[in-house]
Amino acid sequence: MSSLSHLSVPFVCALIFFLGYPSQWLLMRLDPGPLTKNQLVTANVVLVLIWITYARSVLVDPGTIPRDWAETEVGKGGGKSVGEEGRGKGEGEGEVKSRKWCRKCDAPKPPRAHHCKECKRCIPKMDHHCPWTANCVSHTTFPHFLRFLLSATLGLSLFQSHHFTRLAHLWATRDMPSYLGPSLLELALLFASFAINSITLFALAILALRNLWSLAVNTTTIEGWEIARHDTLLRRARAFGGYLSTPEGARVRIQRQEFPYDIGFFANVAQGMGSANPLTWLNPFSATPSLQSGLSFPVNGFESDDKPWPPPDPDRAYRRREMGDAGPAFTYRDAELNDEETLRAFRDRQAQDAVRRRKPFVQRMEAVRDSAHHGSARGDYGYAGSEGGEVDDDGDDSENAEDEGRKYGEGDEGEEAWRNSEGERLKDFGVDEDVEFYDEQEDEVPLSVLIKRRQAAAASGGEAVSSY
Repeated sequence: MSSLSHLSVPFVCALIFFLGYPSQWLLMRLDPGPLTKNQLVTANVVLVLIWITYARSVLVDPGTIPRDWAETEVGKGGGKSVGEEGRGKGEGEGEVKSRKWCRKCDAPKPPRAHHCKECKRCIPKMDHHCPWTANCVSHTTFPHFLRFLLSATLGLSLFQSHHFTRLAHLWATRDMPSYLGPSLLELALLFASFAINSITLFALAILALRNLWSLAVNTTTIEGWEIARHDTLLRRARAFGGYLSTPEGARVRIQRQEFPYDIGFFANVAQGMGSANPLTWLNPFSATPSLQSGLSFPVNGFESDDKPWPPPDPDRAYRRREMGDAGPAFTYRDAELNDEETLRAFRDRQAQDAVRRRKPFVQRMEAVRDSAHHGSARGDYGYAGSEGGEVDDDGDDSENAEDEGRKYGEGDEGEEAWRNSEGERLKDFGVDEDVEFYDEQEDEVPLSVLIKRRQAAAASGGEAVSSY
């Protein structure tokens, strides 16, 4: 994957060059006539915009989460910070309550941040890792990426219209002698550039429209997946009286939760483009949004502050090995390793123990139905379709839930491989699937971090941070 990513940028540059410059040479030689001066100027200005915006999409750093960002938020003190996800009622004024912890970075994550498996770090407001820019589309790179998509779509549309005019003239004069028309080389180049231009325009136009929609409603591609996942859990929960269970059997009530970051059209666009000045939105030289503005975000207030995003997902729960679990307390398997190798082996085993994957939902539904047919109303979830714990005789809820599970093509990997209606799973966006699926839940923050936060709060005059 990494070797291909090194080739993607040269490939895109070659594509821009081929569609931009040989096409101009061709269009100047074909009937019904060469491009006019204004058409040439417009085409080359758009080409310059494409080069500039693509270069910034590739070269601008997608951002890094400061190791001390949580302590910095605590040190600000004062009232409730904008975009803060987790303050409970009656808690200290200077408290920051992070609900996400990244095992790979061994650090807390701000809201909307995700761990990129290509960049090997958490990225602020990560949208996805784009293979064609070999860079993350994030809080800092999204404006440049969107301007590149718009510039490329405009340029390809112009060249498409010029190509179509020449093709229409060629068809209209198809009965003329061949020596009066274009040469074989010109014909081959015309059809090749038209075909490649059409395919590229179609793909980029869809991508541009999707990103414009995301900008308007202030969602990232990953958050769109989370919204679809939440809707799926709501449909599943209806088959179980509004409840689903964790791997350990704890019942969790699933309630509809509104996406918190859609704060209005203009505010959404201003936040996504890094400026409230509309004149800068299409300016290819506009400043990159500051990293600090990507660590907290305003919310719309539709939900209470104690409801985090993404919403609770019982399948995302994981378990760590506890005292008393089966297996020896000590082992000598690493006796011949040095200190560094021993530590690495320990962390590998810890990572393996951290996650217990679940069967796909369809398999669990089938287990529930099988147990019901055998006279038991308890299945994988430990309860059945209604609040009273009885399965309906007609089985409509179970069948609908099972059909819903099959609809999205769950594989054998378990719930971490869940796909949305477009067939996408988390790893398709470039994120580390295990980290994102299983580490998004509220977890116990290491004691050392809590001590640092308490010290930072004390130093700033705020109240001590309580554990959660």
